[in-house]
This record gives sequence, C-alpha cells and structure tokens, in this order.
Amino acid sequence: MPTKKGRTVSLWLFAFLGFLLLALIGYFGWALGPMASVIGLVLALIPLTIVFLGVRIIDRWDPEPKRLVIFAIAWGAIAAIGLTLLVDIGLTLLVGLRDDTFSAVVQAPIVEEFWKGLGVFLIFLVARRAFDGPVDGVVYGALVGAGFAFTENIQYFAISLIEGGGSQLTVTFVVRALLSPFAHAMFTALTGFAIGLAARRHSSAGVALGAGLLGMLGAILLHALWNGSATFADFFGLYFTLQVPLFLGFIFGIIALRREEARLTKSRLGEYAAAGWFTPEEVTMLATPAGRKVGLTWAAQLRGDRRPLMREFIKDATALAAVRQRAITGRDPLAAEDERALLIRTRATRAALLAY
Repeated sequence: MPTKKGRTVSLWLFAFLGFLLLALIGYFGWALGPMASVIGLVLALIPLTIVFLGVRIIDRWDPEPKRLVIFAIAWGAIAAIGLTLLVDIGLTLLVGLRDDTFSAVVQAPIVEEFWKGLGVFLIFLVARRAFDGPVDGVVYGALVGAGFAFTENIQYFAISLIEGGGSQLTVTFVVRALLSPFAHAMFTALTGFAIGLAARRHSSAGVALGAGLLGMLGAILLHALWNGSATFADFFGLYFTLQVPLFLGFIFGIIALRREEARLTKSRLGEYAAAGWFTPEEVTMLATPAGRKVGLTWAAQLRGDRRPLMREFIKDATALAAVRQRAITGRDPLAAEDERALLIRTRATRAALLAY
C-alpha cells in the first residue's frame, strides 16, 4: 500500500475549518434566517454537484486523495468565504459607505481569489506528493472555487428569496447555477494550473508561490471581467460573445492537458515495459483513452464482469507512472517505497484479471 505521508492534510487544519464553520452558521442564521438559509443551501448543492462531476471526469484515472478533495472544497466553502467576509466587514467599518461597483469589480476579485488561491497553495505545501502537475493544480483550484461558489450561492439565493420571492430566486438560480456554475472553479483553476506547472518542475515553495501569484493575477482579471459584464454591460450579450468562448477555451485547455498527461503516463509505463513489468500492448491499454475503453470492454466479457478489477489496474498503473515521474525529478524521497507497493498491486490485479 503506497504511503499516505505527504499526501494528506493535518487534522489541525480541519479543526480550524470546523471553528470557522460554526461562525458561518451563526452568521447566516442571524443575517438571513434559518428558512432562507436552508432553501439556499439545498439549491446551492445543484451547481456544486455539476462542478464536482466535471472535476471527477478530469481526474477519473488518477483521483486525488479523498481527504484532500474534502479539504479543497471545505477551504473554499468555509475558510475563503469566512475570511472574505471578515475583510469585507473590516473595509466597510474603515471606509464607511460601501461602493457596490468598486466592491464587485475590484475588491471582490482581488480578495476572493487571494483567499481561494491560498487554499491551493496550502495543499501544495502540506501534501506535496499529491501535487504532481498542472492537471492536479486545475483539479484542486476548481474544487476550491466550487466550494466558494457553494457558500456564496447560499447567500445569493437566500437574499433573492427574501427580497424578491420566488420569481427573483428563479432568475438568480438560472444565472448562477445553470448559466455559470463553473465560473469560480474556472477562475481559481488558473492559480492551480500555475502552481501545478511549478510542481511538475520540482520547484521550491518560493517558486511555486511566485507562479501561483502570476496565476492568481489571471484569475483576478477573469473574475473582474465576469463581474464587470454584469455591472457595466449587457450581461447576456457578453455571456454569449465572451464568456462562452472563454469557457470553451478552458475545456480545450483541459483536453490538451489530459493528452499531455496521457503521453507522459505512456512514456513512464514504457520504461517499466522495457524492464518486463508490462507488455507494450498493456502500456497502450493502461495509458490511452482508447486503450482504456478497449480494456474495460474486454474485462466486461470475462467471467463475472471484471471491469472493477480493470479500473483498479488502470488507476494503479497511472499512479505508478506519476510515482516514476516524481522519482526522476528527485522530488519524492518515498518514491521507491510507493513504486514497490504499486508494482506488487498491479501484478496481483493482472493475475486476478487473467484467472480462470
């Protein structure tokens, strides 16, 4: 079994999030009321589920550790929101009157992306061995953004219900949950992508921080553009002429990253094939989308439907390729231990697949 050291987060961080969660529950109950808050929460689960399923598609064959997934969502939903509210309240007390336009186009993008980006950087610091490259960065950034949007949506949906009833709530739900569920996820994914590039190159924490700040700048600009389209211009006009193309570009970027990751996985597994651990045909089956599809179809025809075993075989082989990459770059002192465990597991799974 591969070691979890360097692939998880401290319970103290979860304790910090738990404390903030209690404060947020109290704040929402006081500011919005229990009923509106609960209705907002139920509706906010819909866009959160949409984004989560999208992220799972990206991360299907090399899933991040469950505790890190939970932490990323929780950081966005609790810490980033709570710290943003504290900054917002502090600035309001210092400056006096609140300028909604400035807050939406300048303050919100800077403050929100800073706290969300900090969550991604924390994952890099405390779980370095689970941060292999740009795809992982996009996943963590999208999860933090999805968590942030979840709690923010609770607030928006509750306020819409209180101020305008069902009709205003419906409009807000359509705009935020159906037309733009990936907005926050897409913004913070830029920060994660930049940190992931640094992680792939075995960079220090300082280099990763610098890369993250550059990515955060892009996230802030995209966020400001999004909020500005709703504040200064025809939202729906800009939505179809600018935001939809940006989202499509984001999807194509993810596809390109996945292809590069598949190429790297195939290359690393090819080295094990040269040493006799896999056949060349198995490398193609384990590392490429078409090969995985063929492998799953074949496994379904075996006695007892052995697709679960094939999925395990693919995931372990993909993890093995990532371990090999970390070993080559010299950034994982525990790579040899994980390599041995994964080689044993893949050999056992292959034997189970071929057993009569």
